Amino acid sequence: MVSLERSRKKAMLWKKAMVRFSVCFVMGFFTGFAPTGKSIFQSHFAASNKSEFAPQSMEVSHKTTNVNRSWLAPTPKLYVNLLPHLKPRRHIIIVTPTSTKLPFQAVILTRLANTIKLVTQPLLWIVVEGQTDSSEISETLRKTGIMYRHLVSKENFTDLEAELNHQRNLALKHIVHHRLSGIVHFAELSNVYDLEFFQQLRYIEVFGTWPTALLAANRKKVMIEGPVCDSSQVIGWHLRKMNNETDTIIPPIHISSFAFNSSILWDPERWGRTSYLQDTSQNSIKFVKQVILEDEAKLKGIPPEDCSRILLWRFNFHTRTTSNH
Repeated sequence: MVSLERSRKKAMLWKKAMVRFSVCFVMGFFTGFAPTGKSIFQSHFAASNKSEFAPQSMEVSHKTTNVNRSWLAPTPKLYVNLLPHLKPRRHIIIVTPTSTKLPFQAVILTRLANTIKLVTQPLLWIVVEGQTDSSEISETLRKTGIMYRHLVSKENFTDLEAELNHQRNLALKHIVHHRLSGIVHFAELSNVYDLEFFQQLRYIEVFGTWPTALLAANRKKVMIEGPVCDSSQVIGWHLRKMNNETDTIIPPIHISSFAFNSSILWDPERWGRTSYLQDTSQNSIKFVKQVILEDEAKLKGIPPEDCSRILLWRFNFHTRTTSNH
């Protein structure tokens, strides 16, 4: 009898062991189908307590309702009213003529490029050169990383100033043809800039002018040319002696001493002018100067405080002082 009871107890123990083994096997089998890092119990627990312990990830839209607003980023609507007060930066168009007659042309072009690279965008650099077999200018421009347009003049000149002036007019024709919008500034290769100068250019609405310092290689003194201002209003001009005294009636505005809104050329009606006259289209520089002098009320002196600070220097590499363009 005793041996029979022992046999029954052993059989029950084996049955319990087999049941436990089967349960563990089944649980392990189905756990293999659960997401990595989570057990069935963890998944069930997370699902049943999800809303209690953690905020739900949701798509933020105008149709979202019943949402805890403390979880959401500030809505963009809060900033809509501020957008009209934010003005985009005005585009700057820099025009630079070049010539093989200029000493160290590629070197000083590289120096100017290193300055322009530091100017905040948007900016377009238009470089004009005479027809030549050399690719030096093209290679220099490609290395700058500046947005540029390279124009080539097919005209031949013996006079340097005539050549440079022709190239400037060629650049202006390009601006008119493509209706490029921005503030145009003629940057000579010999110019040296304070970077603030380019920021001031962006404040010009129609016309702008500023004083420049002329440094000559064979002279120890510095000559100042440009406007005299009361705040930003031009009230006079720094004049230097001219060969013809009657020339002093017209302020001697150097080509690098003013800038203007390019739409003056291709959209004159916007500024109260009837048209861009054909007879002046061959000399756009002359046309722009005439417009400036006709309406000095639109001429803004920069910097705006009193336009007395020098932000641009011109180096004269020649033994004689260059004439006004």
